[in-house]
Amino acid sequence: MKPVTSPDSIELVARLAEEIWNEHYVPIIGQEQVDYMIGKYQSVPAITNQIDNEDYIYFLIYAEEKAVGYVGILIRDEELFLSKYYVHSSQRGKGYGKEALEFIRLYGVDRGLKGISLTVNKFNSNSIAAYERMGFLNLGPTVADIGNGFIMDDYKMRLPLD
Repeated sequence: MKPVTSPDSIELVARLAEEIWNEHYVPIIGQEQVDYMIGKYQSVPAITNQIDNEDYIYFLIYAEEKAVGYVGILIRDEELFLSKYYVHSSQRGKGYGKEALEFIRLYGVDRGLKGISLTVNKFNSNSIAAYERMGFLNLGPTVADIGNGFIMDDYKMRLPLD
């Protein structure tokens, strides 16, 4: 795991986001919403703004010397919000996601945080199952209007750290 701090590393996150989102989310939410969400949340300007103005912290996930995924976190009160947590499809099932989550878990523990929370699309069944295997509890549904006629129809999940 390496922190995302330079324009080059932000660009790498945006490239990974475009690949991962187009491969994984089109069947779940459709191409139009994927394009909208990449532009709004996963583009170079969006990521730069999140880091510079919204207190997000990003890390790239590496397998040897190759970036294979990324995470984006935000500390809210005594919780760590895992906003982005993505591994390229070619690298899933190899333990990189689990290692990244352990890194994030320790990051939260070291700062005295009470838990890690995230939202996951209700129809993203593989990810929901993976989070449950890692100890996350499903706290129920949450729906957010994200503009342009789109919503995020998710479950909120939480991993206690205490």
